[in-house]
Amino acid sequence: MGQQETVATSLADTVREGIGAALAQVDADLARRYPGDPGTRQPVHTVYFPGDVFAAGTLRSWGDQALAALDEHAPDAGALAAVLGIPDALAADVHDRVRAKLTREPVEDLRIDFEDGYGPRPDAEEDEAAARAAALVAAAYREGTAAPYMGIRMKCMEAAVRDRGIRTLDIFLTGLMAAGGLPEGLVLTLPKVSYAEQVTAMVRLLEAFEKTHGLASGRIGFEIQIETTQSILGADGRATVARMIEAAEGRATSLHYGTFDYSASCGVSAAHQSLDHPVADHAKAVMQVAAAGTGVRLSDGSTNVLPVGPTEQVHAAWRLHHGLVRRSLARAYYQGWDMHPAHLPTRYAAVYTFYREGLEQAAARLAAYVAKAGGDVMDEPATAKALSGYLLRGLDCGAVDTAEVARLTGLTRADLDALAGRPAATA
Repeated sequence: MGQQETVATSLADTVREGIGAALAQVDADLARRYPGDPGTRQPVHTVYFPGDVFAAGTLRSWGDQALAALDEHAPDAGALAAVLGIPDALAADVHDRVRAKLTREPVEDLRIDFEDGYGPRPDAEEDEAAARAAALVAAAYREGTAAPYMGIRMKCMEAAVRDRGIRTLDIFLTGLMAAGGLPEGLVLTLPKVSYAEQVTAMVRLLEAFEKTHGLASGRIGFEIQIETTQSILGADGRATVARMIEAAEGRATSLHYGTFDYSASCGVSAAHQSLDHPVADHAKAVMQVAAAGTGVRLSDGSTNVLPVGPTEQVHAAWRLHHGLVRRSLARAYYQGWDMHPAHLPTRYAAVYTFYREGLEQAAARLAAYVAKAGGDVMDEPATAKALSGYLLRGLDCGAVDTAEVARLTGLTRADLDALAGRPAATA
C-alpha cells in the first residue's frame, strides 16, 4: 500500500534530451516571433486630421457634430434601429451607449496627418505644423482632453518625400520631449511601405532618436500601413508583409489596410474601391495570417462615402458604413478608419451591437469551460481564449460593463486576461 506502480518505457533519457537540444533554437524563435497579445487596449477606430486642421477643440467638435447628426437623423433608439437593423431587444441599450460614448470619448485613436491628407507644402510651413502638432498633443495629455491614442502619420520612406518625412517626425518627437516627454498613448504611422528595408530604416531612425534622448531601446513603436501591392507580394513571388513585421524588430504595433491606395494599385476603378472588394479581402487575409500570434494587431481601412446631406442620403451612407464595420468585426478586424464625424454613430452602433448581441452566449460558454460544466458545445482552450478576448474588447470600448461580465461569468478582469493569454491589463 502506498507503493507507486511504474510503467514501462523504451527510450533512454538521452533521446528526450537530444530532441530538446535540437529544438532549443526553434523554441527560442517561437517565443521571440510569436509573443501573443500585448495585453493593451486596441482602439475600435482611427480618425485623422490634416496637420494644419487639427486644433485643441477638434476632438470635442467631432463628438458634438456626431451627436448633432444622431439627433437630426436618428433621434431615438427606434429610429436608429430601423435604419441599421439593430434588434429591438438591443436598440435602447445600444442607442444610450452610443450617445454616452460620443459625449465622453468620441474618438479613441487620432492621427494628425502629414501624408495624403496634408500633401506637399513649403518646408517652413510643414516645420511649423509639425511643431504645432507636438504642442497640441502634449497639451491634450497634460490637460486630460486627449484621446486614448494620439500621434502622427508622416510621409513615407520613398525617395521623393523621405527627407521631409524624417524631418517632420524629428520635429514632432523633439517637441514632445521638450514638452515633458513621450505620452504613453503615442502612436506613429508609417505609410506606403513597399519593402522591408523601409521598415528597417524606420527602426534605425527611432533607435537614433532614443539614443539621443536617453530613452529605453524600443520605447517608440509604429504602425505599418499596407497600401501597395509590393507589401503583400514581392517581385520574387514571396509574401512580404511577414518580412516587414520581422524587420520592425518588435516595434511594429499594428498593420493598417489602406483601402484606396491599395485598390488603385491593383487597378480597381474608383467606383468599386471598397473594404469588401476581393482585392481587399485577399490583402487583409495575408495581413491576418502574417500577424497572427506576433502581438501585431490589424486595422481595416475606411469608406469614403460620407453621411452628409438630406436624411435619406445620410441613412444610406450609415447603412453602408454600419454593414462594412459589422463585416470587418466578423472577420476579426477589430479596428478601422473613420473619415467624418457622422461616421462615429454607426461605428459605435455596429461595435456595441456586435459585443452585446453575443455577450450572454460568450459568457455562458466561458463560464461552462471554467467550471468544466460541459453543455451542448465542447470548447477547447483556444476557444476559451477567443471568448475571453471577445469580452475584453467589449469591456475596453464600453460595449459591456465589468459588473455584468462578472455576473454572467463569475470571472474578474484578471481572470479574463489570463484566459486570453494576455499579461495584466495596462490600459
